[in-house]
Amino acid sequence: MFNIIEKFVSIDGEGPSAGELATFIRFQGCNLRCAWCDTTYSFDKSEITEVLSAEEIYSYIKETGVSNVTLTGGEPLLQENIDEILSLLNDDKRLTVHIETNGAIDISPFKEKYPNLIFILDYKLPSSKMTDLMVLENFEYVGNTDVYKFVLGSKDDLQEACKIINHFDLTNKCLVYFSPVFGAIELEDIVEFMKEKKLNKVRLQVQLHKIIWDPNMKGV
Repeated sequence: MFNIIEKFVSIDGEGPSAGELATFIRFQGCNLRCAWCDTTYSFDKSEITEVLSAEEIYSYIKETGVSNVTLTGGEPLLQENIDEILSLLNDDKRLTVHIETNGAIDISPFKEKYPNLIFILDYKLPSSKMTDLMVLENFEYVGNTDVYKFVLGSKDDLQEACKIINHFDLTNKCLVYFSPVFGAIELEDIVEFMKEKKLNKVRLQVQLHKIIWDPNMKGV
C-alpha cells in the first residue's frame, strides 16, 4: 500500500511533455530537505489523503484516459514496494511514464528492471543545501530519453551546473534542463549565461503550472 498526498490530472508543468496533459501521483515522504522545496507538504504524514494499492493507482491512471503519467513526491523511489506499481506501468506500452526522483537515490536497479520508464533526476545545487547527498553514479546510468534537471536558485548555481554538465558530458547522454526556482533568479540572467558558455542542447524551462495558477496552489 502507498501513502498518497494527491492525485490529479493537469498539464505537465515541466519536463519533456511540458504543456501536455498528464496524470500525477504524488507520494508521501522524502529523504531530502531542500532549502527552496515547493512541496514540503509531501513530507508530513498528516497530509496523506489516501492509502492505495498498486492496482488501485494503476486503475485510476487508466480511468483518466491520459497517456502521460508522472510519479512524483516526495520521493517515489523511496516507497516500500514501489516495484509493484513500476512493473505495471513499465508493461503498459500505451503510457509514457516519468519518474521524478531527487538525485539522492541510486537509479541503476530501476533502469535495469524498467527500460520503458523515463527518469527525471534533479541535481541539487549549492542553494539547495543538499548537494553532498547527490548520487554521482547516476550520471552513468541515464539514457537519451531521461532528463537531468538542474534547479537554479542563484548565479552560483549556474556556474556549478555548467561544471557538472561539461565534466560528465551530460548533453550527449540525456536531456538537460535548467529549471529556475520560482522568483529566485532572473530568467534573463540564465539566458545570458547559456549564451556566454555556449551551452548547446541545454534547455531552459519554466514551471508552467506556477504561471497559469497561483504558485502555491496544490493539485495543479
